[in-house]
Amino acid sequence: MEKSLKTTFISLLALTFFATGASFTATEGLVAIMIILFSVAKFLLVGLNFMELKEAHNFWKIVFIMYAFLISLAYMLLLK
Repeated sequence: MEKSLKTTFISLLALTFFATGASFTATEGLVAIMIILFSVAKFLLVGLNFMELKEAHNFWKIVFIMYAFLISLAYMLLLK
């Protein structure tokens, strides 16, 4: 359990640094979509690991994941 949380934390840091680096080159389009995907990955990591949704009922896991993808899809559609 402890190793899983450390791995998640390091992944969150790496995704944050990648998103920050990508934001410096962001003009429009592909880079903005990449930043949205990084934030969705971070949202899922936090929800599943730190909020312990991994052990939740399957219904709540599916709702959580569908919410993440629907919100990211809405943001991507608003960019166009």
